[in-house]
Amino acid sequence: MNKGHSPEPLDFFIWTVEDVGLWLETINLGSYRQTFKENGVNGEYLEGMSMFTTEQILRFIRRCHMKWGDFITLCKELRRIKVACLKGEQKVRRPWWAPACLSAVFQKVAKSNRQSRVVSLKLEP
Repeated sequence: MNKGHSPEPLDFFIWTVEDVGLWLETINLGSYRQTFKENGVNGEYLEGMSMFTTEQILRFIRRCHMKWGDFITLCKELRRIKVACLKGEQKVRRPWWAPACLSAVFQKVAKSNRQSRVVSLKLEP
């Protein structure tokens, strides 16, 4: 990711800890940036939060010293990104680490993978 630029929402599955911090700034939760960094919260972790049990949610909130309202905001923003991915509203782009010669291949795979990655969203109320 480019320093200082918000990460692409479609790529939230592969966000680094730094990308998550930038995203927290954009959703007005920047006060948690350092705490998330210290706890190693990356995109893969955020994706897995939808499967958390109540006990895991409470542990996460305590570990990150989050207010309930802020946790709800975090969940709503994650859901917004997942819905946009599911509907295909996000552009597919090559991640920074993939060579340019693989752009077409990556985009084809990413389009099909996008739907499989967020299939659990269909099961949520």
